[in-house]
Order: sequence, then C-alpha cells, then structure tokens
Amino acid sequence: MWWKKNVKPIQAKGVAYYRHSAQDRQENSIPIQRERVKKFSAEHGIEIVREFADYGKSGLSTEGREDFKKIMEMIVDPSQAFEYVLVLDMSRWGRYQDVDLSAHYRAICKQYGRKVVYTDLGMHDDKDHGYKFLLLAEAMRAAKYSEELSEKVFYGCKKIAEQGFRAGACPPYGMSRELLDEQRNPIQILKPGQRKSIQNQRVTLTPGDPKEQQVIRKIFSEFVNRNQTTKQIAETLNHNNLPSPGGKTWQQDSVFNILTNEIYIGTMVYNKTASKLKTPTVKNPKESWVRTPNAFGAVVDKNLFRAAQELIEQRHAHYERMHTKEEMIMRLQHLYKRRGYISAQQISTQEDMLGPQSYTTKFKSLDMAFQNMFPDIISKTKEAVMDFLKLGPNKIEEFEDYVVIDDSFSVLIQPSVPVPYGYGTYWSFLPDPRLEIDVTLGVPLSNSHEYTILGYMAFPRILTLGHNIRVFDTSESLISLFGYQDLELIHNIIA
Repeated sequence: MWWKKNVKPIQAKGVAYYRHSAQDRQENSIPIQRERVKKFSAEHGIEIVREFADYGKSGLSTEGREDFKKIMEMIVDPSQAFEYVLVLDMSRWGRYQDVDLSAHYRAICKQYGRKVVYTDLGMHDDKDHGYKFLLLAEAMRAAKYSEELSEKVFYGCKKIAEQGFRAGACPPYGMSRELLDEQRNPIQILKPGQRKSIQNQRVTLTPGDPKEQQVIRKIFSEFVNRNQTTKQIAETLNHNNLPSPGGKTWQQDSVFNILTNEIYIGTMVYNKTASKLKTPTVKNPKESWVRTPNAFGAVVDKNLFRAAQELIEQRHAHYERMHTKEEMIMRLQHLYKRRGYISAQQISTQEDMLGPQSYTTKFKSLDMAFQNMFPDIISKTKEAVMDFLKLGPNKIEEFEDYVVIDDSFSVLIQPSVPVPYGYGTYWSFLPDPRLEIDVTLGVPLSNSHEYTILGYMAFPRILTLGHNIRVFDTSESLISLFGYQDLELIHNIIA
C-alpha cells in the first residue's frame, strides 16, 4: 500500500541514542529525536533493538552521560549483535570542544564492527571523502554552538549581576536567596533547591540565619579589633562548636573567604571565577569581576570591612617580605652568628623566622639555604675554578650557570662551605637534575675561614638523580667514589 512504500524489510539491527541538555530548545527534545530516528530506521530496514537516552546532560563531555557509557560498553561486547548506532545528528552525539573526540568514539565503534549513523545526514559510505569533510564540519559546528551559547549565558548572567540580582549559585554563608516579583517587590525566601517559577521574577540576596550573621560579625571583630589571625579565629570557632559553611570544621581558608567577601557589605559580586565549557575552574583577575554596590542589606559595617581589607594587605606585604630569599637568608645569618650552627629544630623555636619547611621549599634543602649565606665565597670559588679550567687545553664555553667543555659534556660548578655538625662538619651538595647538566662539580672548601679548595667531587647526573648528598670527613666511600685532588678528572672524563 502507498503508506508503506518507504518501509523496507528488516535487514540489520541497531541501537538508538538520544540526548537533551537543559539549554536545548524544544525541537531537540528526546520524544522528537525518537520519532525522527525511528522513521529513518524503518525507511532503511534497521530494527532498533535497544534505546539509550541521557536527559538534561551536556554534550561537552561524557561526564554524567551514563547511557552513552552503556552504549560504549555494549559496543565492545562481542556477544551483542547489532551493526548500527543511530543518532539524530552530530550535536546529540556530543558537542565536544575537541572535535577529535567525536571521531574518537566513532572509531571505537568502527573497530568493533559498528557504524555510527547521523540520521539527519542519511546513509553514506565511510570511504566518501565528501562525507568525511561533512562530519568534520558538523563536529566544528556543534562545538561552535556550545561556545556561542556559553557566551550568551555569560553575558546574560553578567547583565543580571549588574542590576544587583543573583545569577544562580548557592548563597554564601549567612545569606539567603530572596525571590522578587516583576516590580522587584519581595515574595519569599527561597529554600535550597527552590527556583523562580516566572521568567520576569528575579533573585537577590538578603541577610540569612541570625546565628550565622553573628558568627560573621564575630570573625570581623576578632580579626580587626583583637588582631587575631585566621588560624586563631578558626580554632576559636571550632572550640565553641560553631558550624562552618558546609557544616564542617572551620579552616583558615574559610575564615579568609568570609573576611574578603564583599557580599557581606551588600555588594553583588559576579565572575570571580570561570569554568566555561567543562574547563577547570580558574580565578579571574579582580578587574574582570562584576560589582554592584548596595544591591541588598549588609551583614557587616562597611568601615569594619574596609579596616579588615587594610589589615589583610598589611599582613600580606609582611608575608611577602618575610618570604623573599634575601630576608630569609638574612635571618638565617643572624641565627648562625648567635648560635654557631643551624638546624631545623633550632629554626622552629625562633618566633622571628619562618619554619624549616619554608627554607626547604625556597632553597630545595636547609643545607642549600646554608650555602646561600656565603654568596661572595661561592662566587669567588666558581671564578677560581673557571680560571683553572681555562688554563687547560680544553675548549670552554659558558652557558648561563654552567659550562660546556670541548662540545662534549656540560659541567655545573657547585662550591660547598663546610656545615657545622656536632663536633665535626660536613659538605653538602645537590647535584643538578637538569638534562642540560651532565656533571655537577662539587668543590668542598676548608673550615679555616680561608675557604680554600680542598679538592673536587664529580657527581654525574645519571648516578645521583638530583639527591642531596652530605660528605663527612669520615665518608671514605663517597670520597673514593666521587673525589679527585685536582681538575685532572676533566681530562679523564673526556678521554
């Protein structure tokens, strides 16, 4: 009959996949996709043996698309008998920003004898180069759509924030979301999960739980009026069993976030962070933030908030000054002059110094921090060793902080001032792990305050792997393995 003329007898089997995201228009709904895909399958004699659908899921990745993952599991299962995967169009398969991902998943299907068919494009031969170009164009178009949609959403949210309204997200600690009508009159306080029901309605913020507001004011007062640190404030709040944001224990970061959040003085702030198209969240520079002052009621007095920001800046400047290499070494030198030796335990007891871990982080080890206390001696020794090298027959070329000898291998010169240790001393070396450095040339110096060269130690990168090495005057095995009396070792290495 005429109404069955496009229906072919069953010739093959397939599975169908549908996807619809929250941002998609009605014409992309799953019922409409199902109707069109089934029409195509009937016209081409393909029996749909199973259907898969991801409702309200983004196509930017496979994250959260559980039915898509089930399809991929079914595809690699040899016991499953079907030839086709039917999808309405490329965007339902995915709006991957890396267009190669679309082809990647199709390639997996092809590897296991299945073919992905975009029903809106019809049946094509995989060897058709025109079709290959069409698939690439469709993948790029799907990716571009998501990019454009993301920009539209951003500018829409930005406009809402500029008007002083909340553009999504949960309210901060101590605040609540308030629903406003079309005339911007308050309707109700929204509970977690509740949303506005009318497009013209707006959501703003308002001071929330009175107990949480009291905690916020206490944080500012302790910080400004009692000069407490964020760590001390967190400890006090935990001691008083006051719940933190999220109901967990208070941490320094959670206290700091409250102290720096302009929302608590009634300023709506948007775009502090960005995470577009499933990319990792990044912090935006302050000049990119969208601020709208006096958008709603404040929890904290503006003068108190301003005083907190000034104190934060002062403490940050002090922190930065304390963490400069020059300042850290200067304080280490003062301690060394008073005590005559340096140890991690000793540093930990000094209130005017950073902890030993800070020195390890900045200088790679406490021993290397000690060496940095003698810059003039280290520099003069390097110059002396360079002069010795240049007296020899070898070609010497200087590159940054190392030298290349006879175009054959590279050497980094590393003098070591003896480190006091109990009744004795040791020399510390940190072989350079860079691929450019073949050998770190350790130069131990005397302990007579004349700092003369005692000899040389060659630490090949492939043998030492950048580990810190301590050589005591009793370390006979290390001295015999790496030690030389003069620079004849250079000629031995080249030979």
